[in-house]
Amino acid sequence: MSDGPLLAVDVGGGTQDIFLWEPGQTVENAVKMVLPAPTQIMARRVRRFTFEKRPIFLTGRLMGGGPLTSAVRRHLAQGLAVYASPAAALTLHDNIDIIKQWGVSFTENPPPEAATLVLGDVDLETLKLVLSAYEVPFPSRFAVAVQDHGFSPHRSNREFRFQQWREMLARGGRLSDLAFREPPECFTRMRAVVEALPGALLMDTCTAGVRGALLDPEAQKHRQAGLTVVNLGNAHTFAALIRGDRILGIYEHHTGMLTPEKLARHLRSFQAGTLKHSEVFDDGGHGCTIKADYLREHPFTFTVITGPRRSLAKRWPGVFAAPLGDMMLTGCFGLAEAWLDMEQQPWVLGNEQ
Repeated sequence: MSDGPLLAVDVGGGTQDIFLWEPGQTVENAVKMVLPAPTQIMARRVRRFTFEKRPIFLTGRLMGGGPLTSAVRRHLAQGLAVYASPAAALTLHDNIDIIKQWGVSFTENPPPEAATLVLGDVDLETLKLVLSAYEVPFPSRFAVAVQDHGFSPHRSNREFRFQQWREMLARGGRLSDLAFREPPECFTRMRAVVEALPGALLMDTCTAGVRGALLDPEAQKHRQAGLTVVNLGNAHTFAALIRGDRILGIYEHHTGMLTPEKLARHLRSFQAGTLKHSEVFDDGGHGCTIKADYLREHPFTFTVITGPRRSLAKRWPGVFAAPLGDMMLTGCFGLAEAWLDMEQQPWVLGNEQ
């Protein structure tokens, strides 16, 4: 299980970040790519077919929605037909009745004039073509991060997702417990990836980013005393209060709803242990939860900041993380470390530092 290269893919809302780790190779010489996120690629294709006034057919597997869902709804608003297989349709919403109300037709046999889009968070065939063009052998081991809100057809997916975080903290909040070979049943997006890549390791993008940020040398100095890790992604902002291997608090919001001033206000309250879940949720975010054993008299004020939208935290007194010298691969490095840990292999990615 542990021999050979590993392909780590961190699937975000704006980009998909790719890292090919080979045993014995320095990280600096590894294959690395930052490409548009699958949902962005599919949204562009839908917009092209909207311009061409062609009906579309969605097939394949459940994947991240976001921009793709918005593009599909604009396609429908133009009076153009959208057909979808039941599995692919769940990309748009967990509630099938709502998707039908939008005007999507469910079928496995669309009319011949419909343009077919094969959905999925990992496009194996394209990755094989890209790597083979550069004479890079395709690996057989995979670690993938996606943001999975959990299957929630009749309840706010923000509320449902944050309930999973609360339950995780109640179970101990160990970072090492947040990598899966067999994701929980409710994480349907992760399970769709496992269908495509049996044996792959799965993580949430947020925890992969946190785990990767902790590899930063400055973060390692403060990990046992406690620190705050902030991951400012293109779509979501996630912050965690960390001590050792335990998460003691979680804050999650939508990046597009944040300003530098609001983020700083929330982080101050979060570190002080006074930020209320309702303040974040009612503002359109996911929420905030802090364990009772977080010592508010000794707040984790040292902050490590990562993510493509990290400029929002430019006024915050923190360290911009660059684990292994590459901020955009933070989530991939977290995935690789989790994979090595699960395989009980020695940590070797950081030997070069």
